[in-house]
Amino acid sequence: MTNAVVPPAWAERLLRLLLAPADREIVSGDLLEAYRDDVHPARGRRRADLWYIRQVAWFAWRAAWLWGALLAAAVIGRDVLDRLSPTTEFYARSLVSTYTAIGIFVCAGLMAAWRSHSVAAGTLIGALTGAFAAVIVEVASPGQLAIWHDPHTLAMIDASGGLSEVFFLPLIVIVPGTMCATIGAVLGRGLAWSMRSRLSD
Repeated sequence: MTNAVVPPAWAERLLRLLLAPADREIVSGDLLEAYRDDVHPARGRRRADLWYIRQVAWFAWRAAWLWGALLAAAVIGRDVLDRLSPTTEFYARSLVSTYTAIGIFVCAGLMAAWRSHSVAAGTLIGALTGAFAAVIVEVASPGQLAIWHDPHTLAMIDASGGLSEVFFLPLIVIVPGTMCATIGAVLGRGLAWSMRSRLSD
C-alpha cells in the first residue's frame, strides 16, 4: 500500500497531541499501519477516515471522561442540594461550586499536560471536559425537573438564576473552564519539564 494513503492530517495531529511522548510513535504508527493495510483497502477512503477519526475520538474520550464526569457530578450535586435544602443565600454555595469547577478544570489541564508534555493537550482536555460535562448536565436536568417541579422548587430555581441558568450555564462554563485548564496545563508542562531535567542530571 502506498505511503500516499494517509488519514486526515488534523486527526493524526490530534492523536499525537493526546499521547504521551513515549507512546506517540508506537500508537500512531500502529494505527497508521492498520489504516493503510487493512481498513482502507476494505472500506475505501471515506469509511477508513471515519474509522480513524473514531479511534482518535476514543483516545480523547479516555483522556477527558473522568474529569467531565466529576464536573457534571459537582453541578448536578449542587442542583440537588438546592432542591433538597432550599436557601435564600446562595453566596457560599456559589463560591464552593465555582472553586470546585475551577479545581477540576485546572487538574484536568495539569494532568494532561504533565502526561503529554504539551500545553495544547491540556487546553484540549479542558475544553472536552467542559463539553462532556455539559452533555451530561443537559441530559440530567430534565430528569431533575421531572422529579422536583413543585411551585416552591420552581420559585427557588428562579431565585438562583432561573431555568436559563440550568440549561445554558454548563455551555457557558466551557470557555472560562478551558482558560483554567490552560493555566493548569502551563503548570503541568513546567512540572514535566522539571522532572525530565532532574532525571537527565
